[in-house]
Amino acid sequence: MVTESEVRAVASQLPRAYEVAVRGRRKFRVGQIGFLAFSKDGEIMGLGFPKDWRAAAVESEPDTFSLPGASDLRFNWIHVRLAALEPAEMRRLVEDAWALCVPNYVVDEYARSRQAPP
Repeated sequence: MVTESEVRAVASQLPRAYEVAVRGRRKFRVGQIGFLAFSKDGEIMGLGFPKDWRAAAVESEPDTFSLPGASDLRFNWIHVRLAALEPAEMRRLVEDAWALCVPNYVVDEYARSRQAPP
C-alpha cells in the first residue's frame, strides 16, 4: 500500500513537474498538462495512461484500476486505488504518466540520472 504523500514525493522530484491545488484537490502538471490528480479523500489517483491499454488494465486488475468518468474517457487517463499499489508499481505508473507530458530527451536524461553508477 502507498500513501498520497509517498506519491507526491515521487512526482515532485520529476523534472518540470509541479504541484497545484485545484478546487481542493492536489494535482501535478508539466506546463499546463496535468499528469496526476488525487481524489479529495486521497484514496484514488487519476493519472495519464494510454487509452489503448486502459481496458486491459481494468480487466486484469479490477481491484487496482478503474475507468475515469464518462467525461474523461476521451483523455489518456485511468484511476488507481492507492491501497492496491506497491511502491515500485506506483513509481512506474507516475513516471510513465509524467513521460507522456515531457519531451523524449527529458525522459532520457531522467532515465540516465536514475541508473546506478557502475
